[in-house]
Amino acid sequence: MERKGNSASSFTSAVSLDQLGMSSIPQRYVLPPSQRTSPCVPISTTLPIIDLSTLRHQSLISRTINEIRIACKEVGFFQVVNHGIDQSVMDEALEVATEFFNLPNDEKMRLFSEDVHKPVKYGTSLNQARDEVYCWRDFIKHYSHPISDWIHMWPSNPSNYRKKMGKYVEAVQVLQNLLLEIIFQSLGLNRSYLHEEINGGSQTLAVNCYPACPQPGLTLGIHPHSDYGSITVLLQTRSGLESKDKNNNWVPVPLVEGALVVQLGDQMEVMSNGQYKSVIHRATVNGDEKRFSIVSLHSFAMDRKMGPALELVDDQHPKSYKEFCFREFLDFISSYDIAKGRFLDTLKMNKP
Repeated sequence: MERKGNSASSFTSAVSLDQLGMSSIPQRYVLPPSQRTSPCVPISTTLPIIDLSTLRHQSLISRTINEIRIACKEVGFFQVVNHGIDQSVMDEALEVATEFFNLPNDEKMRLFSEDVHKPVKYGTSLNQARDEVYCWRDFIKHYSHPISDWIHMWPSNPSNYRKKMGKYVEAVQVLQNLLLEIIFQSLGLNRSYLHEEINGGSQTLAVNCYPACPQPGLTLGIHPHSDYGSITVLLQTRSGLESKDKNNNWVPVPLVEGALVVQLGDQMEVMSNGQYKSVIHRATVNGDEKRFSIVSLHSFAMDRKMGPALELVDDQHPKSYKEFCFREFLDFISSYDIAKGRFLDTLKMNKP
């Protein structure tokens, strides 16, 4: 069942392999022993849970900004509750995602592509043409902001996919804008910093299905990586996401009912001139149940160059990163296996 070459006709998805009831996974999905998961050891790192309802109270805003500052500086990951997105909107988005992955394979394959620049694509790995080991997942990924420019290209089957996923996309875009304002304030910047660039930026939605795996210890749902954008907001149905802490330990991200996971991306590390770090994370799989996630990645416009905020550069804190844009990241992952190196590392400047 291993895929050969780069044609859609020979591609077999992880969902299809699960439906075949295989007792072992194809070699194409098997990681080298050094990259496989190992039993978790007790660790002291905790992932903060931040209540955004405090932003409605003037007396509590500064406390919340400080909580986010600490989370960004120490962990780069936090969860938010009372974030303003109705539970019904999240539930319906997950329901229609499940319906999509339950479609016949031929229907999903209409959206298959190995071109990382495609605005809408179905696939299984980060870069199917170059990755030496595949991810045990299927995904549908589509550009989503402004929604009016892209929604007509989204899946038309299930028939309510665009309506239900569209509601979630619009709601999470509002939340991401709010979170960016708070994060900028936590850096000492004006909350309206880069306001126009953010409104004119991009939002990519990755809807993931991680099937039950007969050999979960041999593979991963997503290999270790950091996200290219400024921030990522993630909705998940069960645990499986893990982040790497400062001591290089893998920290499981617990499922908190009604919460959304927020993680910092490469653009935020560059913009903060290294004060905040983008988070290396991965997705594990299990042998019993599917896991679904909806990942909203906020970035600046495709060709909009960005670098460290000038307000965060001085003699004591020299510029540490080169400027870059979203398109340069896409060019990087189309040419390299990102399991072998991070795009962010190509941006770092030598300290004097």
